[in-house]
Amino acid sequence: MGQAATLPCRRGESYVTELYEWFRKFINECPSGLITLHEFQRHFCDGTVGSESAEYAEQIFRTLDNNGDGVVDFREYVVAISMLIEGSAVEKLCWSFKLYDKDRDGAITKGEMLEIMQAVSKMSVAAALTKPNPLTAEECTNRIFVRLDKDNNAIITLEEFIEGALDDDWIREMLECDPSTVKVERPLRRDSALGTDGEPEVG
Repeated sequence: MGQAATLPCRRGESYVTELYEWFRKFINECPSGLITLHEFQRHFCDGTVGSESAEYAEQIFRTLDNNGDGVVDFREYVVAISMLIEGSAVEKLCWSFKLYDKDRDGAITKGEMLEIMQAVSKMSVAAALTKPNPLTAEECTNRIFVRLDKDNNAIITLEEFIEGALDDDWIREMLECDPSTVKVERPLRRDSALGTDGEPEVG
């Protein structure tokens, strides 16, 4: 905790600009440099679809909280966002694996994956974060397990997770975490953006 953030060595002005915006928003909303689960859920839910997002927000927070101390500090947030924006496919999938591996035992059970899929489905449909998916959370989970659980032992290892996702675009799209879902930002209130007549204020 309290360590200074070390920016990764990445090239490209657009990357630096985008990363700076994420940093600025975090410090603006969390001037102490720390954020608790309750605060994260509040910002997350306000920015998406209210209480429908709470379950997914909790899972995202758990994955961000690397040392398990119940607080996400600026460094943990920086490392995660940096990787989700500019990391390799394998790095992004490793992070997603941690999201699904709720008990951190190194394997994903069908129950763990279903829990995340249900939370994502509930939130993403309401918030229009993704394209409408014709499959239910249960159907997505079953299809992913059929394709990834090569040895049919009812769990997915990190190796199976990465290998299967890299070989299947649909699975990769389903499993990778969209960095926009990790944003710490409160939305502009409608009544502050509009005039008394409901039209955008000018000037």
